Amino acid sequence: MSIEAQFYIDRGDFSLDININIPSSGVTAIFGASGCGKTTLLRAIAGLEPDCQGSLTVGDEQWQSKHYSLPPHKRSIGYVFQEPSLFSHLNVQENLDYGRKRSHSSRSKISLKHTIQLLDLGHLLDRKPHQLSGGEQQRVAIARALAVSPAMLLLDEPLAALDMLRKQEILPYLDSLQKEFKIPLLYVSHSREEVAHLADYLILLDKGRIQATGSVTELFSRLDLPLAYGSKTETVITAKVIGYDKEFELNFLDFSSGYFSVIGKPLSLGSHTRLQILARDVSITLEHQSKTSILNIFPAIIDDMRNEGSAQITVRLMIGTMAILARITRKSASDLGLTIGLCVYAQVKTVALLS
Repeated sequence: MSIEAQFYIDRGDFSLDININIPSSGVTAIFGASGCGKTTLLRAIAGLEPDCQGSLTVGDEQWQSKHYSLPPHKRSIGYVFQEPSLFSHLNVQENLDYGRKRSHSSRSKISLKHTIQLLDLGHLLDRKPHQLSGGEQQRVAIARALAVSPAMLLLDEPLAALDMLRKQEILPYLDSLQKEFKIPLLYVSHSREEVAHLADYLILLDKGRIQATGSVTELFSRLDLPLAYGSKTETVITAKVIGYDKEFELNFLDFSSGYFSVIGKPLSLGSHTRLQILARDVSITLEHQSKTSILNIFPAIIDDMRNEGSAQITVRLMIGTMAILARITRKSASDLGLTIGLCVYAQVKTVALLS
């Protein structure tokens, strides 16, 4: 199922003008600064922007064209807002039943029972919304949106109203959704952490226009985009679990050009996991260091370099076909004589498991 959208909205001081093909599976994050048009784009897909011109095709269905627009209630979507917006007079089970009643029987492919199990709601079914935590309320809102068996799930900053503890609580559930249900998830966020943790594909918006699209791994490591700059600059990599060292509690994770050794409990052999490498945790040497505490050292080639402020420089390194970023001082770069095309060694001091 392909999703092709071409939208134009003119509001004088702001306009949305996009033409995009959205992946039909996995999590697509719509990312950008406040006011760039993220929510407007999501609402246009849902049919909630009456002044939206253009077209929208979902699979073999035309949801919008020059002369026709499918009403929002007839679009096969589940929509999760920043606030859970649960019915306060209904308990959890009744809120979920309300969502199920909106489902068209001909496309009811998502089991409500399975959704309740996946989002761990079984012990909450008799409670009213005011008896739930913020994270629990949002899990119920997600389950209600899935109860309609939508062709796609739209999530508009669903964690924005939660504190860090609640965000960490609900992220694993969101991670499970994209693995369990074979429908596209469109996820609006301004949080790098959420995008790095969840997204497969990224739509980067700027002032109502598409700045870039591509995989999270690709866009996070491009030095021509703002994602490559700032204190939390990172690289996101997907790797396969190939072994475990019980003595030292190390997972061995294979990627396209080698493997990482990462501390932690044993992961399922053969499974895939997502890794986060902060640019500030990558150092560069001209020779392979043997007497060092750093476990993950790779031969690399400098692909690009850009100054960040007056004192630091961001270096894009290619380890085989994979790019990672390093943040070092300009003095270090000068002392080492770093230039594009130079063969070096990337020392990765810390690797975090995101999933």
